Amino acid sequence: MKLNILFIGDIVGAPGMDVVRMWLPALKKKYKTDIIIVNGENSSDGKGCTKKEGEELFELGVDVITGGNHTWDKSQSQEYLKTEPRALRPLNYPRGCYGNGFYIIENEKAKVGVLNLQGRSFMQMIDCPFRAADWALSKINEQTKITILDFHAEATAEKIALANYLDGKISMMVGTHTHIQTADERILNNGTAYITDVGMTGPYDSVIGMKKDAAINRFLYQTPQKYQAAKDEARLSAVFVEIDVDTAKANRIERIQIPEFEREKQNTEET
Repeated sequence: MKLNILFIGDIVGAPGMDVVRMWLPALKKKYKTDIIIVNGENSSDGKGCTKKEGEELFELGVDVITGGNHTWDKSQSQEYLKTEPRALRPLNYPRGCYGNGFYIIENEKAKVGVLNLQGRSFMQMIDCPFRAADWALSKINEQTKITILDFHAEATAEKIALANYLDGKISMMVGTHTHIQTADERILNNGTAYITDVGMTGPYDSVIGMKKDAAINRFLYQTPQKYQAAKDEARLSAVFVEIDVDTAKANRIERIQIPEFEREKQNTEET
């Protein structure tokens, strides 16, 4: 039996929510999805995921919303973690932080663990994601051998290292946080599907979702700038993974971007 997983990358603001609303029904039909997961840490105006965005995503058919470092940027987002177990935050924040770091989905085909971790390279020095993964899997594996990991991390090397550390122990690992989709999707040696970063679902006429002028000034002047989510050229970035329920190994991984970027300049000059 095969389990069809759709993971949608970092949703940024209203444009990201709009493009999910627009394309998710068609993606569900095309890929015959059994489970849908989204990273929603930027879905509320680029900072956090509140009850408003969470409830809409669940109504659209999403099963779990994962988070990251921006999950904590709004008090409303933090409050939502207290009441909604399907809205995750990275497990490896220090003990005492509220919210869940993993969740078990159960449907007619299988139970599936969804785990959320955050990297430490060039980010907050929180608890070790490698050791946190070991602990979480000891709990998840009591119920299922199928685990999907969203590793929200900056450094490519840290993502690849964790993927190889967990190869064969989890069914699928996707990287999030950098908002740039990578072209390295593959099945690792022991059956774990992997991509370094799923990419951003949101406005691409921007600097990774932020209005360009503010982002440029931040680099020019090395001073804080007001974060404002951009609005234009919304795209959806995702991956589809097919998992064998009996072996808990991945059979297939496919990168998705809608609409795709043009790879050739259109010649509009008269000849």
